[in-house]
Amino acid sequence: MRPFNALYIAVFAASIAVLVVASLILRNKSEALRRRVIIIASLITLAGFFVYKGFLSVDRDFDRITAQMGGFNWWGELPLQLCNINMILIPIAVHWNKRALMSFCFFVGVLGATMALAMPGNGFSGYSLLLPRMLGYYGTHFAIVVEALALVTFGLYKPKFRDLPMATLMLVLIALAACGISLLLRVTGLHPKANYFYSVETEGNALLELFHKYLPGPYLYLLPSIGILWVYMGLVMGVIALVRRCTGSGKA
Repeated sequence: MRPFNALYIAVFAASIAVLVVASLILRNKSEALRRRVIIIASLITLAGFFVYKGFLSVDRDFDRITAQMGGFNWWGELPLQLCNINMILIPIAVHWNKRALMSFCFFVGVLGATMALAMPGNGFSGYSLLLPRMLGYYGTHFAIVVEALALVTFGLYKPKFRDLPMATLMLVLIALAACGISLLLRVTGLHPKANYFYSVETEGNALLELFHKYLPGPYLYLLPSIGILWVYMGLVMGVIALVRRCTGSGKA
């Protein structure tokens, strides 16, 4: 399994097919049921995430591959990354109908999980999909993409241009919290290499290295990424506006 090979594309297509079928089945069902389905799906994904991390904790090959970053450490594997934090935020947003959180999960969750799928970390590309760590990694991220998109396809969240500042603010605050947690884990010695949201070290990312050159220090070098996020969100809203115009379903 490698990004964009035949198997990868087939799994991605199957995930989107599940989303489409579920959306059609639930289209005329009550909103309460649609909310319940997303919440249950997110909680199942979260439980599966920890099962997957359990297998990862005894994976000696993964420990060898990631030795430079300290190998496996439970404190570095919490669901606090840009993508997997959505397993926690989506059910909260849906249960309490928090529009700001839903905007974050839809825009940033889909983007983060898709980036993780397109650029998997060490140990998650070029191996059999049947390996527990591969099933866990790809299963988790594909599920996050589907659940974040379901916020819209299930009719629970209708993106608007006015949501963009809310999504940006949520990202800034959540990334700041992730940076604080990472620094705390480092200071206490629980995980000397903790780096949630890539907020303490760039880990060789070319774009973040460029930003770090002008904004050295933890967290600050992430802020220029907001510009990229705005471009992405603008494109998404443009597509949504076009679809609404073509289908006559209202204004963006």
